[in-house]
Parts: sequence; structure tokens; C-alpha cells
Amino acid sequence: MEAFFTSLGLVALAEIGDKTQLLAILLSFKFRKPLPVIAGIFAATIVNHALAAALGSVAADFLSGRWFQIAIGVSFVAMGLWTLIPDKLGEEKKVPRYGPFVATTIAFFLVEMGDKTQIATIALGARFHNLLLVAAGTTAGMMVANVPAVLLGNQLLQRVPMQLVHRAAALLFLTIGAWTLWVALH
Repeated sequence: MEAFFTSLGLVALAEIGDKTQLLAILLSFKFRKPLPVIAGIFAATIVNHALAAALGSVAADFLSGRWFQIAIGVSFVAMGLWTLIPDKLGEEKKVPRYGPFVATTIAFFLVEMGDKTQIATIALGARFHNLLLVAAGTTAGMMVANVPAVLLGNQLLQRVPMQLVHRAAALLFLTIGAWTLWVALH
């Protein structure tokens, strides 16, 4: 269960203020139908993060060893530093002209490609070697961060101190990175 809860916590924190969360707010305003938007976020995330966790787990199997664990630790540290750079609303991709579920699924899947939460999922898959728990945890983390964004939209952005959230997420990534490096080097 460590893989699930670590994945959930890291991704939920990293997602706050991320471009996909901002996209969730944009889609909730555009369609004004929260359930199809939430379902689209879930569908896109479960597929995207299952693939990312599988990639991380497979890579870890093929590249196991001390140097690979060091690389994973460094990737968590890099993720922590990247988390300190907030995303801007203008960075999201153009939303396709389909219904809310299809538009959200496509937009989220594409915007999540190469995003810090997807890269974190790859690293978590490599760290824990548990596709199911990592994908479930990261997907739950995305939902924890994005469902309130869809339901509360702009009100949420006005009340949550983004800098504090980004710093907390960065600290969590840095801590896991430091721990992974410590274990690999000792």
C-alpha cells in the first residue's frame, strides 16, 4: 500500500496548479457539465498513467542496479525542482470540438504527455515495481486534485496559495529523491 499512498500524495500535490488542472477548470467553464468532464479526466488519466507506470516498472526490471536507483533518485530531485516552476493557463492545448467526455479525454491524454505527473508516474513505477498500485495511486491523486477544480473552478484558484502548494510538492519529491539516493549509495 506504500506504493498507492505515496503515488496518490505525490501526484495530488504536484497536480495543484499544473496545466492539466487549469485545463480541468477551463473545460468545466466551457461545458458546464461536471460529470462528463470528470469521467474524461479519469479515462485519460488511467490509460496514460497505467502506460507510464508500466514503462517505469519495465525499465526498472531491465535497468536494475545501483546506477539506475541513483538515476531514479535524481529524477525525483529534478521533479521537485520542476514543481517549483508553476504552469500558466495559456499553455494548455486547444480543446477539440466534441462532447465534454470525448473532448476532456482527448485533451487530458495529450496534455498529460510529458507532464511532470506523467514523468513522476514513470519514476514511481520504477521505484515500486507495482503497476496496479502506482497507476491506481497516481490516478486517485489526479482525481483528488482535479475533481474539486472541475466542481469549484475559479473559486479554488483564488483561495489556495499556489506557491505554498508547489513548495510542499517540491519538498515531497526532494525527500523521496534524497531517500532513494541514500538507499542506492549505502
